[in-house]
Amino acid sequence: MRWIWIDKFLEFRSGEFARAIKNLTLAEEHLHDHFPGYPVMPASLIIEGLAQTGGILVGEAGGFAEKVVLAKIPRAEFFGVACAGDQLIYEVTLTDLRSEGAVVDAKAFLDGELLADVEIVFAHLDNSRANQIFGPKNFVFTQQLLGVLDLAKAQNRAREIASSASSTTNGQPKETSPPQSD
Repeated sequence: MRWIWIDKFLEFRSGEFARAIKNLTLAEEHLHDHFPGYPVMPASLIIEGLAQTGGILVGEAGGFAEKVVLAKIPRAEFFGVACAGDQLIYEVTLTDLRSEGAVVDAKAFLDGELLADVEIVFAHLDNSRANQIFGPKNFVFTQQLLGVLDLAKAQNRAREIASSASSTTNGQPKETSPPQSD
């Protein structure tokens, strides 16, 4: 089983904000085991999805120079449950970035309603210390997880190109006509 709790980034603003989605399906084994007969997404895995979204935001802000690890969850409030068939929207704002770590404000939404409000603290481990603890493999930013970020960046570039193309014609701003009155 792959332990990636983000399906796609919807928005990614470097060093500021990330919005991602997670679609819940009955194909996910953990939904069958949490409450048999009532497939609910465990709150801990919602936090993990928020942490992966925030961890990528923090790591990317530092150029992925250091390993980013979840250090602490000072606050986590849940206001409901998410079930198979639901789509979660994760919104993470980077509120504090320092050399030793970062803090993010993370929220999960279900059908436009706030489902979870979580504060997450990350620590930066320099590579020499991290290699002593975890070995040389970067378990935090795997190629598969970074592929989700690469897709978001490509989509952002495509949107920028489309937006710029729609606002100009042959390098010149498009002329707009005033609205016609009847």
